[in-house]
Amino acid sequence: MITLLTDFGLRDCYVGVMKGAIAQIDPHLRTVDLNHNIPPQDIPAARFNLLAAYAYCPQGTVHLVVVDPGVGTARRAVAVELSQGFLVGPDNGIFSGVLQQESAIAAVELNNSDYWRTPTPSRTFHGRDIFAPAAAHLASGVPIQKLGSTIDSNSLVTVDLPAYSIQAEGITGSIQYIDGFGNLISNISQSALPEPAANWGVLLKGQTIPLRQTYGEVASGQLVALIGSHGWLEVALNGGSAAETLSAQFRDRLELVHLGR
Repeated sequence: MITLLTDFGLRDCYVGVMKGAIAQIDPHLRTVDLNHNIPPQDIPAARFNLLAAYAYCPQGTVHLVVVDPGVGTARRAVAVELSQGFLVGPDNGIFSGVLQQESAIAAVELNNSDYWRTPTPSRTFHGRDIFAPAAAHLASGVPIQKLGSTIDSNSLVTVDLPAYSIQAEGITGSIQYIDGFGNLISNISQSALPEPAANWGVLLKGQTIPLRQTYGEVASGQLVALIGSHGWLEVALNGGSAAETLSAQFRDRLELVHLGR
């Protein structure tokens, strides 16, 4: 199986063209669309969406990610092998979330043109000419080492998002993603939360927001903090957008605080 994650949208033919390039290599491969509405050139958003989806795909899945503002420049085209499957795309930080949780078995730069769609790829559409063919070859059983030169996985680019920190009085983190509902998803994982959770809240933009289990535990139009289905602490607005209400942005700082403080 190959998953596709891009910022192409569905207005143009670009997603379909990549699927066509995959089918030219192996028409029996299954493709699954994760998201094609990543905001244009939004590498952190691509990073989070891949991280949120990775664990729910079967063994051997090839994750094809094309959010590539540096297409045609010196940025590397790469493939990475993990215990659960493969990552294929530009080396610009989109894989850094998964790679914080999963160790790479192997990584290559996709510089063997025998596995490209054409030896003279477009300078503006590597998704079609390099990444989609590489993903198809991997999904069809071609060893990753044949696709290009081995590189050190530790040299792969990462997204600059500070890790959360735990202090005696609480946890300091930041917003790593804002979803389509305007929910503010932090980089504080569920495993980091103290117990009992009801005694804690989130301090963000000068407001202290209670920690609950569901959106409906607060009145419509009220802010609430909770653990989302993705396993991260988030801030939401019941029936609305927390991002708009708080004028919050990616990387904004937040704190998990004891309500008795």
